[in-house]
Amino acid sequence: MLRGIDPILSPELLSALRAMGHGDEIALVDGNYPGQEHARRLVRLDGHHLIPVLDAILSLLPIDDFVPEAIFRATAKQDKEALDPVHRDILECCRRHEPDQPVVPLLGADFYPRVKAAHTVVQTSEPRLYGNVILRKGVIRPGR
Repeated sequence: MLRGIDPILSPELLSALRAMGHGDEIALVDGNYPGQEHARRLVRLDGHHLIPVLDAILSLLPIDDFVPEAIFRATAKQDKEALDPVHRDILECCRRHEPDQPVVPLLGADFYPRVKAAHTVVQTSEPRLYGNVILRKGVIRPGR
């Protein structure tokens, strides 16, 4: 264990976060998501739900502010406006860490290819359907 780093962040996940460059994306997916099939690099966090993992990652990962959209969430079926409880939790967590960043809903046809192209996919044990989010890594400017 290390000071100031959430213990939910495994050595493998910390390595993936550190290896990511500006503009790389990391996808956090629920327990039903076909992570093994879609991942270029898969990190499993079995036994952990999505929101604690999202919270821990956002405590370290800078979000890209060079683009207007850098946080994305899955949608329930084909309805971008529907907010399942897991989506409300995603929005709340992201607002705590990145209050100026919108969380953009993506339909499956847009979400799945983005996960497949992600630098890393983190498979959680989130039991709620559509509990999936993508984060685009930003930069840490000199002097911060």
